[in-house]
Amino acid sequence: MRMTRIFKALAVSLFVLMLVGCAAQPPAPVETRSEPQPGVEELVRAPAADEARGLQVFPLRNPAVAELSEAARQAESEGDLDRAAVLLERALRIQARDPELLQQLAEVHLARGAYEQADSYASRSFDQGPRVGEICQRNWRTMALARERMNQPEAARLARERLEQCQVTPPPRL
Repeated sequence: MRMTRIFKALAVSLFVLMLVGCAAQPPAPVETRSEPQPGVEELVRAPAADEARGLQVFPLRNPAVAELSEAARQAESEGDLDRAAVLLERALRIQARDPELLQQLAEVHLARGAYEQADSYASRSFDQGPRVGEICQRNWRTMALARERMNQPEAARLARERLEQCQVTPPPRL
């Protein structure tokens, strides 16, 4: 009987010490990425736009989707990546197979540091979209960068190699 009292007192003392220890430590900082990482614009969008010579394929857009996409671009430029992702997901509910929307969402996830999601959306965009042109280049640049940041150097190298096939120069006109 006396032993159980000792164990109970010991258990209560340990519990109180743990509570005091937890209360004495400040809460761990929560890391949220609310602004784009440097590099997405420079490493994905700008090079694809610079190399956008040759054949380009762009799908027709629903006006509501175009408006949501533009609002997402604005939110992204303001550093509100969470709002940009929500707007793009809303647009995807309207037009789920739009490769440009899928790629835009991939780039937002890349900027947020959600590399697996970025790779997944870019891959879906490539599957749904054109196999040539600017969107194709942005797909493979996003996949390469996401895979590189996920420490998958071989997969990133293969994505960079595949990027070269997106460039199709039209035949010369006579």
